[in-house]
Order: sequence, then structure tokens, then C-alpha cells
Amino acid sequence: MTTGTDTTALAAAGLTAPAEPAREGAATRKAAAAPGAAAGLAPAPSESTTESTTGTDPAAGGAPAAGGAPARLAPVKQAPARQAPVKQAPARIAQAPAPGRARAAAGAWAVVRVLKAIGLRSAAILALIALWEIAPRAGLVDATFLPPVSEVAVAWWELAGDGQLAEHTQASLIRSFGGFGIAVAVAVPLGLLIGWYRPLADFLGPLLEVFRNTAALALLPVFVLLLGIGETSKVSIVVYACVWPVLLNTISAVRNADPTLIRLARSMDLSTPRLFQKVILPASVPAVFTGIRLAGAVSILVLVAAEMIGAKAGLGYLINASQFNFAIPQMYAGIVTISAIGVGFNQLLVTIERRLSLWRVPAA
Repeated sequence: MTTGTDTTALAAAGLTAPAEPAREGAATRKAAAAPGAAAGLAPAPSESTTESTTGTDPAAGGAPAAGGAPARLAPVKQAPARQAPVKQAPARIAQAPAPGRARAAAGAWAVVRVLKAIGLRSAAILALIALWEIAPRAGLVDATFLPPVSEVAVAWWELAGDGQLAEHTQASLIRSFGGFGIAVAVAVPLGLLIGWYRPLADFLGPLLEVFRNTAALALLPVFVLLLGIGETSKVSIVVYACVWPVLLNTISAVRNADPTLIRLARSMDLSTPRLFQKVILPASVPAVFTGIRLAGAVSILVLVAAEMIGAKAGLGYLINASQFNFAIPQMYAGIVTISAIGVGFNQLLVTIERRLSLWRVPAA
């Protein structure tokens, strides 16, 4: 029996093939292939392939077969699964309107809002005009003493056409605005002084209470006796009637000024004129203009009453003369003119107040 050493020597000499080491190498490769298969690697090559291959198998990464070393197996690379692409719906892009169309739409919406506001404010007046027109024609009132508004409009147009309405309106406006201007010029500075200086307020307080509770029309005969029946008495009665609303509201505005702002201004070493300019006057504008608006309405009302007593021109004279002559449509035309002047004058004062009160925060 040939030993392992002799067999190996004979195989090295090329005489006898070493069978036993080949079987041992195959067993070794099978043992090495078992862990590879468990790990998910490629299976080992068969015995015939291993025995017939000499040298190193570059594809399998094995060792030389003659030495009997186990062959290195390359891992099997699995291709990644292909995912189906998700189809997204195309996004809809909102197209912005053209600038011209946007401006046109904004302008149209602004016009609609203005018309809506005008219609809402004019609804009550339109209802009154409709009732005035329908009531005399339906016999609800005597058309002799309350003619339809259409007849009043015709009479107003006739007075405007022959120049009488313009003449009487001019005379009334000169007297009314003249007395109103004098009253404002006197009452505002006097109200600021009385409201600021407490000793002066205590001294003039009782006298102001007496005169402000005396009706202006009650003093009209006194003004006529002292000043005559000319223009002076009429302007003076307007001044007297307009002084009190402006004066009392100005005094109240100065006394109700924010004391914190006054202390802050004094801490900055502002002089009294600068304090009035920067703090007192701006804070007093709303209350002062409330008195001025009241005085504007009073100036027209008192003037009409004064013109009814002793005057040869003016809207009050026109109304009184039309009543005596039983020209009822002309009388109502004069009344409508006075109302229109009062409304327009009030709106003018409101506009001026807004221009002088731009610093105020609008109410929510």
C-alpha cells in the first residue's frame, strides 16, 4: 500500500495522479460552499469543473486548484426593482387678469359703492318729496295751503328766472355770513382764554350763564331800538345768536384737553403760545367745530326771523311778503332755498373740519 507521502511524490514526478488529495479538495470546497449558499451566494462549481481547471478562475475568483485551497465565490448582484413613475396631474396656473381689466373692475365697483351710499342717504328725502307730491293730489291735505312739490318747483324756477331769488338770497347770505364770521372770530379766542385761565372763568362764568340762557329773538326789539332797523341790527342779532355755541364748546374743549399731553409739553419747556399751537388747538378742533356747525344753523334761522320783522330784501322778507300776498308756492320756494343753503353750509363746515383733523384716528 502506498503511503500519502509516496503518492504525492509520484504525482509531483508525473507518474501517478493524486486521487486522494483531489477528493479531499472537493470535500473542502463543498464545505466552503455550504456557508455561501446559506448567505445567498452563487453555488460552488462541480468537481469535474474544478478538477479540469488549472490555475486561477478569474470569473469565480477561486484559488489555484493544485493547492486544494477553497475557491472565492463572487456575490450575485440583484438588479433593483423598477418602480413605475407616478404621473402627477399638471397644476393649473391661475391667470391674473390684465391690468386694464382690473382697473376697470375696481372703478366700476367704486362707482357702484358711491351710488349705493348716495341712494341710501337720499332715500328719506326722496320719500318726503314723493309724499309731498302725492298728498295734495290725493286730497289728503288742502292743495291751496300745501301745493304739490311740482308747483313749488315751477314757482322757484320763475323766481330764479326774473332775478328775485338771487337778489333775496344775496342779501341774506351777506348778513348771515357776516355775523357768523364775526361771532367765530370773537368766540374762539375768548373761549380759549376762559377755558385756560381759571380766574377769568370764575369771574365771567355767572355773566355767561345769564346771557346764554336769554333767547336771541327775545332781544330783537332791543337791538332794533338801540341800532335801528338797518343792517346793523340784523347783523348784530346774528352775532349774538352765534357767539354762544362757539364760545361754550371752545371752553369745554380746552378744559377737557388731555392733561398727560399738557404735562409732557410743559416738561419739554414749551412756551404758552407753542403749547396752544401744538397741544390745545389740535385737541380742541372737534369740539370747536361742533359749536361752529351749530352756529352756522343758528345764523340762518335767526336772520330769517329778523328779516321778517324789518327788512326790504332777504329770504325772510320773501317768505313774509309771499304769505301776505297769498303766493303760497313762492313762499315754499323761499323755505326750500333756506333749507338748501343750510345743508350746503353745514357740508362745507364738515369738509373744513376733516381737513383740519387729519391727525385723528377714524372710529372703527
